[in-house]
Amino acid sequence: MQYEDDMRVGLRHRLRAAVRDHDRIAIAALREAIAALDNAEAVPIDTDLDAQVGQHVAGGVVGLGAGEAERRTLDVAAQQAIVTTIIDARLAAAGTYEEHGQQARAADLRSGAEILIAILEEKLD
Repeated sequence: MQYEDDMRVGLRHRLRAAVRDHDRIAIAALREAIAALDNAEAVPIDTDLDAQVGQHVAGGVVGLGAGEAERRTLDVAAQQAIVTTIIDARLAAAGTYEEHGQQARAADLRSGAEILIAILEEKLD
């Protein structure tokens, strides 16, 4: 996968800037998006590794790299769908917070969603 096809490159670049600027709202939104993309590439637990079980550690396997599996690769559309899901979840949570009188927390969630929306729009251009 090319760097321009991987949203995480841009997300991590913006995360570095947000950390430098002490922007806690942007940091939270960007970390959430990066983690969601990383988690989506994880191999399902039910994948059969076909390895010998070790006797000394519960759930351990014998052999160098025997417990390793290649991660899935996400295309641009899948990455955008994941980030869109995070945006939707943040906006829904903001609505819930507003219903319960937590305007400040709702505003933080909306601001984080706006940051992710801007990244998606930039990626689409």
